[in-house]
Amino acid sequence: MRARSVLEYGLVTRAPLTVVSGEVGTGKTTLIQELLRNADKDITIGLISNARGDRGDLLRWVLGAFDLEVDSGADYVQLFQQFQDFVVEQYSSGRHVALIVDEAQNLGMETLEELRMLTNINSGKDELLQIILVGQSELRDLIRRPQLRQFAQRVTSTYHLDPLDLKTTTDYVRHRLKHAGGSGEEIQEAAIILVHRESSGIPRMINKICDLALVYASSAGKKAVDADTIQELMDDGLILKPYNETYFMTNRIDVIDRAAE
Repeated sequence: MRARSVLEYGLVTRAPLTVVSGEVGTGKTTLIQELLRNADKDITIGLISNARGDRGDLLRWVLGAFDLEVDSGADYVQLFQQFQDFVVEQYSSGRHVALIVDEAQNLGMETLEELRMLTNINSGKDELLQIILVGQSELRDLIRRPQLRQFAQRVTSTYHLDPLDLKTTTDYVRHRLKHAGGSGEEIQEAAIILVHRESSGIPRMINKICDLALVYASSAGKKAVDADTIQELMDDGLILKPYNETYFMTNRIDVIDRAAE
C-alpha cells in the first residue's frame, strides 16, 4: 500500500515532517496501528490522538505521549526544555524519536507552527525528532495556506488516501473473504458493484455493507450474496450512506428542476 510505504519511508529517512490525509473511513487509523506494530526497535514512538488546546498545551500532550511526568506548574520554556532533554537523551542512547499526531486536522495554524519548531531540535547534522501527521482532508487544505509555507517546506513526504475504485474494491472484498477462511466468491461480482456504489469506495463502509449482507444472505438460505441482497439491505435503511458531494449536487439539481416544472 502506497500510504504505508510513505510512512515507512518517512521513518527510514528520518524525515522531519510526514503528512498522510484521507476521508473518514479510508484506513488512516489502521495505518497507524500497523506502523506501531512494525516499527524498528530503535525508534521511540509517541502517539497523540485528538489533541486540542492553546500554546503550551501541545507540549503537555507531547510529553504525555512518551509517558513523561509533567509538572503542573511548569511554564512553556520548562516544558520545551524537558522534551528537548528527552529527545537528546534518546539520541545519545542510539535511538531516535517519532511523534505521531492523529486527527491532526483539529490543530490550528499556531499549533502546527509550534510542531514545526519542535523539529528544530537537532545535533547539527542529524534529525533527532520526526513528526508524522495523520488527519482528514482538511489537514491537507490547512497546510497549503500561505501562513504555513514554512511548515509546508519542511514536509518531506505526503500522501492522500483516496476512496477505492471498483477494481480495488473487488480485490479488497475478495481478500477479506479469503482471510476469513472463505473462497472469495461468497459475494458475487454484481453485488460488489453495488457495494462500491453504495459505499462510495470508503473501506469502512465496504466492511459494514459486506458484513451485514452476509448475514442477510445466510438468513435467506443463499449460498452467496447477490445484487438483490445488497439492494434489500440498503432499502431496509441499516446503512447510513457517506456524504457524496457530487451525488448531492446532482440530486439537488433534479429536485430544483422538478420544483420549477
